Amino acid sequence: MHTVHFAYPGDLATPTGGYGYDRRIVAGLRDLGWQVELVPLGDGFPFPDGDTLAAALDKLAALPEGALVVVDGLAYGVLPVTAALATHLLIVDLLHHPLCLETGLDPVRAEVLADSERKALQQARHVIVTSPATAAQVQALFAVPEDCISTVLPGTDKPAPCARPATDVTRLLCVGTVVRRKGYDLLLEALAQVPGAWHLDIVGGLEADPEYAGRVRRQSEELGLSGRIAFHGAVPQDRIGRFYRAADIFVLASRFEGYGMAYTEALAHGLPVIGSGGGAVRETLPQGAAIYCETENVLALRAALARLTSDPEERSRLASAARIAAQDLPDWRDAATRFSEVLQRVAA
Repeated sequence: MHTVHFAYPGDLATPTGGYGYDRRIVAGLRDLGWQVELVPLGDGFPFPDGDTLAAALDKLAALPEGALVVVDGLAYGVLPVTAALATHLLIVDLLHHPLCLETGLDPVRAEVLADSERKALQQARHVIVTSPATAAQVQALFAVPEDCISTVLPGTDKPAPCARPATDVTRLLCVGTVVRRKGYDLLLEALAQVPGAWHLDIVGGLEADPEYAGRVRRQSEELGLSGRIAFHGAVPQDRIGRFYRAADIFVLASRFEGYGMAYTEALAHGLPVIGSGGGAVRETLPQGAAIYCETENVLALRAALARLTSDPEERSRLASAARIAAQDLPDWRDAATRFSEVLQRVAA
């Protein structure tokens, strides 16, 4: 039996795409016969205090000589990994997206994160990313050789088709933590001038950036949309399905994504998708089954929303194409198998 230590920041049960990926990979590796030892690194990443950083490094240093360790990039990118620790362990960085590309960072903090992540990556044996777009960013930003990077796409569950009863109100759904990177302010600005009867359900945690979440709530009131928008907060994964089944359209106006698992979940539920978020999202959204809008293009977003909310036949056409396209997406067994193969090569 192979053993791998999986080190992660914060709470592994946090309902976000990144943590969801971690949980499914851990479960999949165990199903494949791996012994997975969890190593919690503490809270506050990617901006932990000194005591948390020191304790995290101590935990890693206490692992057995030559241990294979996967470290979630939310923590790894800011760990001052020494050459001695890198020699002691076989470190694999699971990099969801470069920390320095998080939306809203001031230039000084972004550069500090870029420098920290660059130094940490020099000590990793291998890097696993979740999309080809992120692999290209890692090469360009941090000069990591191509043969030291492997892409393991997230899996996608593929539920059975469900009937969506016709209603007088078009149900819009957005799934993602309420932070600036997810573009909720852009979405509300677009929706303010979309005619017709529609309602938006926002499913995503409100605690990661309370200032931004409060600003979005105020924006909805100022635009006269508060009665048409419901903020549901974070929802456990086993309850999110009911939101997808109740929706008519999925929309997410992201400024940046490392992959965008919510988009593929929406496709698998047979929803027409409107999305943005750079190269990773453009690669993820299939032509003919979704409408891609350039990042921060409110006019394009508004036009796509107006088009789909007013045209049930177009929604139906995109929904059928979405289900067909989703069949080509890897499932979580595929993702875990690919992840396992990469780990075996590193261990060898």
